Amino acid sequence: MKLVLADSKYFKDSISIASELVNEVKFKATKIGLELIAMDPANVAMVNLKILSSCFVEYKLENEEEISISLSNLKQILRRGKAEDILSLETTEDNKLKIQFKGKTTRSFSIPLLEIDDRDQRVPDLSFPIKIELLSTMLSESIDDVSVVAESVTFLGEKNQLLVKAQGDLSKAFIEIKPDDNTLIKTDSEEKFKAKYSLEYLKKMVNASKLNEKVMLSFNTDYPLKLEYNVIDRLSLSFILAPRVDND
Repeated sequence: MKLVLADSKYFKDSISIASELVNEVKFKATKIGLELIAMDPANVAMVNLKILSSCFVEYKLENEEEISISLSNLKQILRRGKAEDILSLETTEDNKLKIQFKGKTTRSFSIPLLEIDDRDQRVPDLSFPIKIELLSTMLSESIDDVSVVAESVTFLGEKNQLLVKAQGDLSKAFIEIKPDDNTLIKTDSEEKFKAKYSLEYLKKMVNASKLNEKVMLSFNTDYPLKLEYNVIDRLSLSFILAPRVDND
């Protein structure tokens, strides 16, 4: 397997973001591209990263291949790359992943491929009655706002608005988002949907705002949430987050 990127920004950013939630992962390389599906150690969040073959200037793959690596190791090396470098990734016969940067100099690194016994992860088949497409920065700023007062956030969605709120011991935060040119609320229901989620996880997920100016937020009452960041002909990065259900 040999993969070459002339513009490595999206690849580097998506690996960096995913590594905040998962570390030892298995990539599946097919004709379509590279795909990673992994759960975080606490089984609260799932990461699904697809890097399309069209993202690469060279995508050489004789047979479908699985490679397991440490994302933190890969991220550390990718940080050494310069914006103008051509990045190549190649599996070697001695069970390593070779990472090379070609610019004014040629620099090569290698990291070991891992043996991961975990069963293959599958993205659950979830059904969402409400989906909100909005500016990535708007969601990121809302998450930052509510993080000031609490450790969890509640989303309340209906046909004409999305409410983002949080409550701490003494403080509250409340954000109202209405449909406009940049915000589209998709639902056929007249119901109101309400669910609470961990801000620790969401703060890591919304770092993907650097990939695309728009994000799709989908949820249901006391049900997992899904965030999707798509870059046409390049990649998609999505997250699924389990809800926090109050016992009272």
